[in-house]
Amino acid sequence: QVQLVESGGGLVQPGGSLRLSCAASGSIFNFNVMGWYRQAPGKEREWVAVIPGAGMTDYANSVKGRFTISRDNAKNTVYLQMNSLKPEDTAVYYCNAVLSGTSYWGQGTQVTVSS
Repeated sequence: QVQLVESGGGLVQPGGSLRLSCAASGSIFNFNVMGWYRQAPGKEREWVAVIPGAGMTDYANSVKGRFTISRDNAKNTVYLQMNSLKPEDTAVYYCNAVLSGTSYWGQGTQVTVSS
């Protein structure tokens, strides 16, 4: 059973930074791909960033140049560094992992960008 636990969300002012963490119950080395999604109130969940087991990272246009996804295989953790945050980044952020065609989700962490 794969478990993903997000942390690091909170309230931040526009222009500020946060780093989200996603701790996996097993070795993330085995996952085909891991990523971050977000869902704002009244909107559908949208993809934010992805980091495959091998290959280049990729980002949604709305966060490109501001967010950075990374992974620490030794700690079984994936991170999302978020800089230059904007009010429109406010959402619940979810960690996602794909293993052998099955998609797993964390419980989400709230990010609120407001002055």
